Amino acid sequence: MSFQEVTGIYPKAKKVPSRFRHALGKHRITITGACNNCGLCITLCPYGVYKAGARRPKVIAEHLCLGFSCCENAFYCVSRCPVQAISLQLNPSFECLGDKRWTADLLASAWHMAETGQVPYQGLNYKIGDAGGGFDKIRFIFPKKGSKEIPDMEISTAIELNRSGDSRPKVSIPLPFYLGGMSFGSVSIVTMLARVRAAQALGTFCCTGEGGYPEELIPYDDHVITQVATGLFGVREETIKRVRIVEFKYAQGAKPGLGGHLLGDKVTPAVAAMREAISGSALFSPFPFHSVYSVEDHKKHVDWIKEINHKALVAVKVSTPTDVDMVAVGSFYAGAHIVQLDGSYGGTGAAPDIAKKNIAMPIEYAIPKVHTFLQAEGIRDKITIIASGGIRTAYDMAKIIAMGADGVCLGTADLVALECIRCHHCESGRGCARGIATTDPALTKLMEIEWATQRIINMYLAWQHQLTDILKHLGMRSVTELVGRFDLLAHLDYIKPEEVEGELN
Repeated sequence: MSFQEVTGIYPKAKKVPSRFRHALGKHRITITGACNNCGLCITLCPYGVYKAGARRPKVIAEHLCLGFSCCENAFYCVSRCPVQAISLQLNPSFECLGDKRWTADLLASAWHMAETGQVPYQGLNYKIGDAGGGFDKIRFIFPKKGSKEIPDMEISTAIELNRSGDSRPKVSIPLPFYLGGMSFGSVSIVTMLARVRAAQALGTFCCTGEGGYPEELIPYDDHVITQVATGLFGVREETIKRVRIVEFKYAQGAKPGLGGHLLGDKVTPAVAAMREAISGSALFSPFPFHSVYSVEDHKKHVDWIKEINHKALVAVKVSTPTDVDMVAVGSFYAGAHIVQLDGSYGGTGAAPDIAKKNIAMPIEYAIPKVHTFLQAEGIRDKITIIASGGIRTAYDMAKIIAMGADGVCLGTADLVALECIRCHHCESGRGCARGIATTDPALTKLMEIEWATQRIINMYLAWQHQLTDILKHLGMRSVTELVGRFDLLAHLDYIKPEEVEGELN
């Protein structure tokens, strides 16, 4: 089934430029005073980098420039300028961006997709980062000859969220992902609304996180996952009754065993009212649920939700301990429809590095372990496994599905689409200078809802095109055919490219 057949809607990408005057790009263009304003560069450039000016052309979109690779083209402005007034350099600011997981190239490519809805053409690496492990060392093995051409409309990227066979609704989403929990308090209400509005447009879901259910989200009830976390902040029967999916958050992969911590300067009067707390006071979510110490206790939780809302699916979010396979099978027998395994790479800049790097199991180890264990138990096709924790690209998403997940849960990628620069100050009330992970009223106004919504839609439409391309290269008509296909993956540390019967990508 195509995207349109599942949703009945036709989301479209629309050009949404950066909200800042000068978008960050890989190259810097300089026009000297020797320019005679002939306008040739404006005419030549097919990417809209230049605009007419009074004395000389203005560089309005140097982040769209092809850079030095353009020298092979007939429209290369540097060599074609009659007075040699244009010069091109690498942007020193660009090299300061990001980190090993989210490199400058990955950030810029996400911004490009969010702006245009298209895969970047500037030579940016939009597939992997530079972490030296994990997804960055894993490649797909594509057939050398390629497969027969399959029309895009015949390739399904849809997945089922309820595979249990019970009487509850069969819920399908046209893309193999939904958007993870970011609570009111951790991010701005504009960020929350943009994410849930994008989820609605794409026919999927967005989780509220543990900070309650703001009234602004009510029009989008059918696309909201409401979260019940250990702090029980904002948990109310009326909100549980409204949604189609309720999620229990038992642990977060970025900080398992630590619980949640919202600093006092993010607890504004609005956040405090939602969480029934005191403005300016830090809030803690304990670890674990002190009412759950067994599968039987877990089942009581699931039954509670099922009794309050007779139509809702129940999702369980857990981290990835060494016995994660037993955790997953326990959730199945407790009656959960979805088990979300949250690996150690996840979390925003608020998650402490000491926990992210040393406690939970990386998601690429946890998913195959759970997938094979559930297969051996004969129940793999009765539960939906969702992976989260460090999914940055469409290629990461496809790789983890090939490792055994049915789909993924996304979070940080949404924020990057909104021009997050990964400064790692998410925990501070005024730490996010871009107005994304903030509760400060003045900083919140830095983003417009319509702008932010379309940026997220654009990026995930570009992801869908890439996933469709991957499936097409593998000769598959559905993303469900990709689940658990370990044979299609190679790890660069354990295999020599020349020994692979296919192309690594």
